[in-house]
Amino acid sequence: MQPFSYTRANSAEAAVRAVAAGGPGTHFLAGGTTLYDLMKLNVEAPKRVVDIRGLKELDRIDTGGRRELVFGALARMSDVASHPEIVAQYPALSESLWRAASPQLRNMATLGGNLLQRTRCAYFRGGEPFACNKRKPGSGCAAQQGIDRGHALLGGSDACIAVYPGDLAIALVAFDARIDLLGPDGQRTIAVEELHREPGALPDIETTLKPGELILRIRVPKTAMGRSSTYHKIRDRESYAFALASAAVVLDMDGDTVREARIAVGGLATRPWRARGAEKFLAGKTLTPRTAREAGDAALEGAKPGHDNAFRIELGARTVADALMIARQRA
Repeated sequence: MQPFSYTRANSAEAAVRAVAAGGPGTHFLAGGTTLYDLMKLNVEAPKRVVDIRGLKELDRIDTGGRRELVFGALARMSDVASHPEIVAQYPALSESLWRAASPQLRNMATLGGNLLQRTRCAYFRGGEPFACNKRKPGSGCAAQQGIDRGHALLGGSDACIAVYPGDLAIALVAFDARIDLLGPDGQRTIAVEELHREPGALPDIETTLKPGELILRIRVPKTAMGRSSTYHKIRDRESYAFALASAAVVLDMDGDTVREARIAVGGLATRPWRARGAEKFLAGKTLTPRTAREAGDAALEGAKPGHDNAFRIELGARTVADALMIARQRA
């Protein structure tokens, strides 16, 4: 770990100013569960850290509004996951948090930090001698000819096939959630779906955040569809493991007929992946195990397997199908 300077901010505006003044190599510090880990691996070597953990303005959880749920960027994963209204009315959000990380990490990690966690690609984290365009642009991608069992089937490029590792963002995309940002140029709002980039030729640029921007809050539109939702995660072990495939499903049903379906896929793509083809396929159809599986196949359309991960196309389709049937039961 390299030496760095430390500053504690007393407001969101002050934090943004401090990061702007620090220039490249200055990082916000929230829960620290990702940043400290990457610093120990020398993946991240910040020159300056700006601590925002004491900003009470960013840690609130507000479910009392008429139109939306509002979560401050510093709200803890465990607090949101266990909130009674979220558990009862928006189970996909609660499940996406409960099924992430370990209890210790969930008690420390923040929602904003969770959205911005970086890839868990072993070649990215392993350092030299492995080539990684995320760590060192232009060096190559060792995963392309290496062990790619856990790598992306959707959204990859010749430069990178690392999977986006998060769970919460998958559920938020299915709920059409938005995030408020504050940066040197002021405040703006974007859809969660617009936050993460596909790697293309520049995999080291992972998000659409502008330099020095800070996530302030997450806003989720309130909807009765929330009750008929689920986050279904398949992994090698039941605890503290990243998804081999996951799906967030939100349904609006008329009896057995699908009025509207929202489907987002995780664990299979380089960013949270909205499966609009599957949504379109289901509209107006009777939801049965057969149509659910057909929707799962539609969600994985365009998947490009590598050497070791072709089995996850079938796994992904089944995961979407199972999630649809779970959400159907809740409807």
